[in-house]
Amino acid sequence: MISTGFPSKKEIAELSAAMLLDVNAVHFNSQDPFTLASGLPSPTYIDCRKLISFPRVRSALMDFLACTVLREAGFEAFNNIAGGETAGIPFSALIAERLALPLTYVRKKPKGYGRNARIEGVMTKNDRVLLIEDMTTDGGSKISFIDAIRATGAKCNNTAVIFYYDIFPETLKKLKDHRTDLHYLCTWWDVLAVAKKRNTFDTKTLEDVENFLREPRLWQEQNKK
Repeated sequence: MISTGFPSKKEIAELSAAMLLDVNAVHFNSQDPFTLASGLPSPTYIDCRKLISFPRVRSALMDFLACTVLREAGFEAFNNIAGGETAGIPFSALIAERLALPLTYVRKKPKGYGRNARIEGVMTKNDRVLLIEDMTTDGGSKISFIDAIRATGAKCNNTAVIFYYDIFPETLKKLKDHRTDLHYLCTWWDVLAVAKKRNTFDTKTLEDVENFLREPRLWQEQNKK
C-alpha cells in the first residue's frame, strides 16, 4: 500500500528519534569515545542497521520515509529505487514495496568477476532513481553511489536516509553541488532533544554530546588519542 498520510516533519523527527532510542540504536559515551570510519573520535554512535530486527519500528520508519520523499520530491519523481550496499539494501526493498517500484542496488565497488557490475537488478537509461541508505554523515558515500547510477545513463537527483548527522555544514552543499537533494527523518539534534526530555542519559553525558554537536571538529581535535 502506498502511504498518503503526511505527519508534519517535526512530528516525524520526534517520533523517529524516539524509536531510535527505544531500540537502543543510539549510543553516547564521552569518557570512552567511539572511533568513526574516518579514524576520528566521537561521543556519539548510531546503529540504524539494527532497525531491521524491530518490525513495528521498521514499518513506522519506512512509512515516514515514504511520506517524506513523496511530499518533498513528488509523487511521480521516481521509477526506480536503489539501495546502497549494504545497509541501504533492506530499507530500499521496503520503500520499493511501499511505492510499488522496481528495486535495484549499488555495490561499493565492482565485484571483480562475471559482469564486474556495480548495479544489480534492472536499471536503464533515463530511469529516475531514488537512492536509499540508512544514514549520512558528510555525504561522501552517497556521491559514489550516485556516480555509479549516473554511469548507466539513469538520473539520480535524490537520496533518502533515516538519519542525517546535521553537524557538518558542508554536507548539504556537497550534495547540492552534485545536483542531489537529501531527504531524511531525524538528526542528532532531534535525538538529543528527546534524550533530554526522557533523561535517557546522565546530565554530564548529554552536556558532552551537545558540546560535540556544536563544534564537532574542535571536539575531535581535543579528544584525539
